[in-house]
This record gives sequence, C-alpha cells and structure tokens, in this order.
Amino acid sequence: MELEVYTKDGTASGRKIKVSNKVFGVDINEHAVYLAVQSYMTNNRQGTASTKTRSMVSGGGRKPWKQKGRGTARAGTSRSPIWRGGGTVHGPQPHAFHFNINKKTNKLARHSVLSAKHKDECLKVVEDFSFDDAKTRNVFTVLKNFGLEATKTLVLLPEYDANLLLASRNIKNLKILMAKDASAYDLLDCKTLLVMESAVKKLEGKK
Repeated sequence: MELEVYTKDGTASGRKIKVSNKVFGVDINEHAVYLAVQSYMTNNRQGTASTKTRSMVSGGGRKPWKQKGRGTARAGTSRSPIWRGGGTVHGPQPHAFHFNINKKTNKLARHSVLSAKHKDECLKVVEDFSFDDAKTRNVFTVLKNFGLEATKTLVLLPEYDANLLLASRNIKNLKILMAKDASAYDLLDCKTLLVMESAVKKLEGKK
C-alpha cells in the first residue's frame, strides 16, 4: 500500500511512501477498538467520589432522647442514616479504577483506527517539518494550508519537538503527540490525522 506525501504547504509533494497493509489496511475490529477506548477512559477515572458513613459524620455522641415515652422511634445516635445529617449507607468511597487489555488487542485497536482513518480519507502523511521558534502562527499556518483551522486534528510526531508542542498549546481543536504514545482513543478522538513521514515507521513498530 502507498500513501501520498504532502508538504507543510498543503500541496502534494509528488512522492508516495510504502506503508504496511497490516497497519493501514487491516479489517476494522470494532470490538477491539471498543475495549481499547473503555480501558483508556476507565484508567483515567480519578475515583475520588466520596461520601461520609455514620462513623465519619459529626455529633451523635450520646443517645438523642430517652428510650420510651415519646412515641417516636428508638434511637441510639443521631448519626444513623435514617436521620437528617446522618451518615450515608453504601455510598461511593475513593478507590482506583482499572481495566486493562492485552497488548495484542491494544495493537489491533490502534491498527483498526488507523485503517479506518485511511479508508475515510481522514489521514494525511506530511513531510517532516519543524520551526526555529515556538510561535503559534507557524503551526496555525500549516493547519490553514490543509484547511483544518476549524477541524479537530491530531498531529503525530516521530520524536519530541519542544517548539511544536509549545506553539500548539493555544490552538483550539489541535493536539500533538509522539506517534509511539498515541493510544487508540487519541487516534479516534479527532476528525483528521496528520502523520509526519518519519512517524509512519513508529506507527508500524519500527525504530
């Protein structure tokens, strides 16, 4: 399989690169993608929801009223869940959320999303580029050249580039990641995917 290579000006360079059919041309496995997204979202949950049980609320150090004679329920503490200001029964407590999938499924999910993006013509390979300074204008100009200034876009880099990352922070709907760090969720959570030419090998698992 071959993919067209574009320049940062948004025009075709006249070159094509060969890419692996096992990465950009696999049969889309929706269930693997579902599991990868579920794993990503579950593992990113904070798990800080908390309620107070009867042992945590204040007050209730003594019996609120006598046992007999009032015609009301017999109560030993005002911290009981049945009273206003009492503790909560079976409420949420802080805990960690974990949902892990095996490497094979995760890899299949990534390849499925990349193949889907290619099939929908939402994936473009761009010649490697960088800037000498971290100016937002430089990155915005590249997006404008591709007509993506108002489109949710993910740019994949072959390696860390401080200037590109700094210059992209103020641009709405733009996210920049290193190719090796992009999860199936990241690849799915964009309308258009711009992949630098050198980053293609990273997606294919090559060094």
